[in-house]
Amino acid sequence: QVRLVESGGGLAQAGGSLRLSCAASGSIFSINAMGWYRQAPGKQRELVAVATNGGSTNYADSVKGRFTISRDNAKNTVNLQMNSLKPEDTAVYYCAADFLVEQLPRSWGQGTQVTVSS
Repeated sequence: QVRLVESGGGLAQAGGSLRLSCAASGSIFSINAMGWYRQAPGKQRELVAVATNGGSTNYADSVKGRFTISRDNAKNTVNLQMNSLKPEDTAVYYCAADFLVEQLPRSWGQGTQVTVSS
């Protein structure tokens, strides 16, 4: 079992920046990929960015060139640097972990609110 705890987030103005961090604990050896998802009011949860153990990254088209995901394997953390924020980035952001055993369900953090004002 893996526990994910997010930090960061908050309120920013359009064009500003925020940084999210997520610390993993527990059976971290079983993690294959870590990433960030977000859910805006009335919308489905969507992928923002993901980074695998091998260093591959994938981003939603809406955040490419603005957001950067990074992992610190020594500290068991994943970070999301968000620049050039837009009001449409407003959402609850969730840290997630996928496992080497694909049958294991994705683990989720508790979520952190990001609000971007125009």
